[in-house]
Amino acid sequence: MLWDIDQTLLEARGAGRDAYAAAFLRLVGRPLDQPWQFNGRTELAAATEVLRAHGVEPTPTMVDSFVELITSELHDRADDMRRRGRVLPGAADALAACAALAGVHQSVLTGNVAQLAELKLHLFGLAGHVDLRIGAFGDDALERTDLPWHAWRRAEQHLGHRFTGADTVIVGDTLLDVAAGRAAGAHVVAVATGPADAAALRAAGADVVLPDLTDTHGVVAAVAG
Repeated sequence: MLWDIDQTLLEARGAGRDAYAAAFLRLVGRPLDQPWQFNGRTELAAATEVLRAHGVEPTPTMVDSFVELITSELHDRADDMRRRGRVLPGAADALAACAALAGVHQSVLTGNVAQLAELKLHLFGLAGHVDLRIGAFGDDALERTDLPWHAWRRAEQHLGHRFTGADTVIVGDTLLDVAAGRAAGAHVVAVATGPADAAALRAAGADVVLPDLTDTHGVVAAVAG
């Protein structure tokens, strides 16, 4: 079972944008002033888009440097992120309930790089029910649709089981979460707590669409189903 983090389990309420702005200023020497969106992109894709939108050639070296600075900035802002952010309603109970299901191994499939995924989950007290050794992260691939295979590779390495889409559930809030699940042949549970509404998530191909995670029994039923 692979969970998205931002706008699915928690919200950082602007901390990421602040970190991007500070990192861009450090890297390029001028402010971030062009519009851009996360919308479920991997960190590599978001960083590439920001650089390109500001007229900076997104070479691999430049993207890697930008992501490293973003990671550093968010670590420096950890206390501020904890104060500003919050766990989304029902998320902690949903994680605990799904962890209690026989045979379920929980991790993440997230646009965050591994260091930031770990930071956010620990900051907001959600790390206890997920095994980050078997997750997929925003520094694994440019496209989110490529992430499930990284989780399966790690799961086989650490758990000794070769997972496929048939025994994988992906939970997320964006159209890219749904696309990643569809590309992998996984069961997709979408929650309308992010930029996409329930109708759009359903139209994109989510198997189940929930308004949020507050109905723990509903979450468990969607996963077990």
